[in-house]
Amino acid sequence: MAPFEAFYWRRCRGPICGDDSAEIVVLGPRMVQDMVDQVKLIRQKMNAVAYRLALLPALDRVHNVFHVSLLWRYVNDPSHVLEVVNIKLDEYLSYLEVPKEILDRKVRKTGTGETVLLKVLWSNHNVEEATWEAEEAMKERYPILFYQIVYVG
Repeated sequence: MAPFEAFYWRRCRGPICGDDSAEIVVLGPRMVQDMVDQVKLIRQKMNAVAYRLALLPALDRVHNVFHVSLLWRYVNDPSHVLEVVNIKLDEYLSYLEVPKEILDRKVRKTGTGETVLLKVLWSNHNVEEATWEAEEAMKERYPILFYQIVYVG
């Protein structure tokens, strides 16, 4: 019996499986009961390898049950160790994110003109986590980032 058939109590009617209506077999009540018992056992075994996650309410759109076949074996790698960074949180458990530095600048040509993009390093983030932002939006939101102090001496 195929796993789909055992779990859903019906044959797969998809384009791959086809319909084997010619394979009708008359079974006695004892054989039917044995088959029902076997299907129950198969269902129990299939449910035994499924995991239910305890998710945050913010993740209510994510399905909380998955099968172990979706898991990959973890390969130990020392570079996976994360550094603990203390971030000051306010009473709403959030923090202010401000740009620290402009790392790069590039011009992207579009159908209507050109857009200037800046690679911005944000506070509380590493260089690898820098993001590309539109220059106009950054000048509007963070004008102090574009002022340079020049000392004449």
